[in-house]
Formats: sequence, C-alpha cells, structure tokens
Amino acid sequence: MTYTAVTLCFLTREVAGTPQVLLGTKKTGFGMGKIVGLGGHVEPGETDEEAACREVQEEAAVVVLETDLRDAGVVVFDFPARPEWNMSTRLFVAERWDGEPTESVEIAPEWFDVGSLPVERMWQDAAHWLPMALDGFLLRLTVVLNDDNETVREVLDFSTR
Repeated sequence: MTYTAVTLCFLTREVAGTPQVLLGTKKTGFGMGKIVGLGGHVEPGETDEEAACREVQEEAAVVVLETDLRDAGVVVFDFPARPEWNMSTRLFVAERWDGEPTESVEIAPEWFDVGSLPVERMWQDAAHWLPMALDGFLLRLTVVLNDDNETVREVLDFSTR
C-alpha cells in the first residue's frame, strides 16, 4: 500500500494562562471548508522538518525553525474507499516562531483554546489524536476511515507519553 508523506505543525501559545493552538480554515483543495492544522506534502529531497517549516511559512507567513519543532509522532490515515488518499502524517508542535499568522490563498488561520477545540468543524479523526499531540504524547496511530471518507471506522493506538 502506498502512503503520501505529509506534515502537520501546530503552533501553540498561552494567553492569560490559557493554552491556545493555531489552526486554520482550509480554503482550497483536500479538506476545503474544514478547520485543519498547518501542513502539507513533503517534497522530494525534503525532510519532514523542512516540509513542516516551509508549509507553516507558505500557509500562515510565520517562520518556524527546525530546532523549535517538537516531534509529536505519526498518524497514518487509511482510506479503504479511496486508497489514493492514504497518507502518513508526521506531527510537530512548536512553542516558538517568528511573525504574526496571516491569511494565505490556502488557509485562514485562527487561534483556538486547547480546551475547546472546534472538533465539530474538523475532520472527525482530529478528536481522537489532536488533544494528545498537544498534551505531549508521542503518537503512533492508524486511523481507518469508513467508506464515506469522513467518519472514523477505527483507531489503532500505539502511542506513548
């Protein structure tokens, strides 16, 4: 089975003691209309870290250094009804960056309180893993989607704290 290599990077901050994460409404392509993390495909010859930093800059005009990325693990997405959508997603969290998130052609960024993530507006699988990634877990998950390519059939969890 073939999996496309992608990255997601979650910028975090605290405002008045409340932890927040930067997400964005996807304006084009795969997942359009959903709230997603910043990220995308790993280009040939690029490391996962390089791809994460490049995608954050392209999508939100923010500079993240590779040394400021915390590895949050991998989520493999299996789409049995659309195997061409299968992807292996490397997750990163960054507490340091440079710049103010700005809307791009692809993403309208927005800060959300970590305790009240907009899961009803995200891919359904996000509720299964995003809180853990933000809480310091090193994820090793496989998410199998149903034939509607939206809802979760099962989550296989091999994560560690």
